[in-house]
Amino acid sequence: MSSKRKKTMGAAAAYRKMYPFVKPYLFRALIAMLATIPVGAMDAAIAYMLRPYTDNVLVEKSIETLAYIPIIIVAFGFVQGAFNYFSTYMNAWVGAKITNDLRIKLYNKLLALDAAFYDNKNSGDIQFRFNNDAGTACGGLIGNVKVMVTRIFSTIALFCVMFYNSWQLSIIAIFIVIGVLYPLSTLRKRIDKTMKKSVSFMSELMKHYNEAFFGNRVIDAYNLQERQDSRFKETTDGIFAMSMNITKRTGILTPMIHLIASIGIAAVIWYGTLLIVEETISAGAFVSFLAALMMLYTPLKGMGGTYSNIVMSVMAIERVFEMMNVEPSVKNREGAKELRGAIRSIEYQNVSFSYGGKNKKKALDNASVKINAGSTTALVGNSGGGKSTFVGLLARFYDVTGGKILIDGIDLRDIDLISLREHISIVFQDNYLFDGTIRENITLGKEASDEDISRAIKGACLDEFIAETKEGLDAKIGERGVLLSGGQKQRVAIARAFLKNSQLVILDEATSALDNRSEAIVQQAIDNLMRNRTVIVIAHRLSTIKNADQIIVVNYGKIAEIGTHEELLAQTNGVYAALYQSQFKEKDKNAL
Repeated sequence: MSSKRKKTMGAAAAYRKMYPFVKPYLFRALIAMLATIPVGAMDAAIAYMLRPYTDNVLVEKSIETLAYIPIIIVAFGFVQGAFNYFSTYMNAWVGAKITNDLRIKLYNKLLALDAAFYDNKNSGDIQFRFNNDAGTACGGLIGNVKVMVTRIFSTIALFCVMFYNSWQLSIIAIFIVIGVLYPLSTLRKRIDKTMKKSVSFMSELMKHYNEAFFGNRVIDAYNLQERQDSRFKETTDGIFAMSMNITKRTGILTPMIHLIASIGIAAVIWYGTLLIVEETISAGAFVSFLAALMMLYTPLKGMGGTYSNIVMSVMAIERVFEMMNVEPSVKNREGAKELRGAIRSIEYQNVSFSYGGKNKKKALDNASVKINAGSTTALVGNSGGGKSTFVGLLARFYDVTGGKILIDGIDLRDIDLISLREHISIVFQDNYLFDGTIRENITLGKEASDEDISRAIKGACLDEFIAETKEGLDAKIGERGVLLSGGQKQRVAIARAFLKNSQLVILDEATSALDNRSEAIVQQAIDNLMRNRTVIVIAHRLSTIKNADQIIVVNYGKIAEIGTHEELLAQTNGVYAALYQSQFKEKDKNAL
């Protein structure tokens, strides 16, 4: 049902969807539309004036008529130009405002969507659907309506002039218009499927640009220029093929319209000449009619392009509202409670989770464990075994597909999402830093005193580095922190967590990508952060594991063992004992 509706949605239905965005500017939009009426209607003035000019000046040789007709034409042209300027400005203002509002709404939707949405999209698709479609939708909404209204009233006015001059010839003109408009009605069907493919290719194109920007060092290091160029060319070839397909499907319309109009004009000239000979109409009436018909032909010729743009706009509106209607799978339940005060306990009860839904392979399978306040819990196990999933579910990046997670006996899904995340600080393996300064990346836009910032910097072992920079806290770090080293990025992220001052800290392999020297400094910062907090750490460092209150061994999505370092080592044939011998002992023997 819904897919059928999407295929048959017309301009009226799409524009109704946009009405809430137009409503705040409705008065200006109506004024802009009303101003287009005289712009179109005054096209008929010149055609109308040709009748008295021909009959009185050319036929009857009246000099008096010659004196005022040019002045009237110039006056009409001036008034039409003034209205046209006013209409263009007002339409541009309203269109830009609506575009801004729509982009803000789409961006808010983007921020509200959960991790599962991003897992199934690429960056190019996001940019195209959330940015380009908004511009196309609103640009077409206002600009094309302006052109269409102008041409409609121009057509009406010119038809009035034609009927005034000759109703017989006007019947021929009606058939011309019908013949021109009919091919336009098939345009949507011609380009619908092709446009959807074209959108997909444009998304791919944007993805390639993003990869060139963010992956420039990998591309250089592995000499991937030829490979990337080949992939880019493949996409551009696809865009070219789509463009030619659209041209092939729609290009026939313009010559068809020209042919129909030419036949109509030829018929008018032939029949009009007969009417003049029979003295049914005057020469002036025929010239005026012919001028009106030729002027009508111009907007009709442009109708194809305008209608094509409206179809593009309607399709963009459909895609925009398709995104608007996407609901995040992770959201507050009705009556969700705020999490207040200190967290006393965290409990996983038979928790299962599958990326992509219940029927997919389980990333976490029937996990049950309890974490007490103020304790340190270390997660260890094979790569891809479910450790990051374990902590990601606690922050509700995803919702469990089986079982439940309880905080102080309350199901996580019954806790207000914002208040839950206010109680959690996370330091990732690859922390995202925003373009801006060190200060901005630590405070993240929140009010903080210099004393609090200084304490966070010191705790994160950033004070020495900041003291060495010329700009200090106001030093620019580049997009994604490109101007910082890996260790510096991690310490900025730790300072961020310090300033947030949450009771629960999650460390997702925060030092695994660092060299030994950087790791030692970052580990000191982490040790500072862990004091007097409940900590869950995905660990690869022996000292962290040895000092943990409990170690959870997660292998292939299942909890294999739980215990302290000594308890698990005592199980000589256990998973942890084998893991300790193969990974941790050798890695950290020089550090102990």
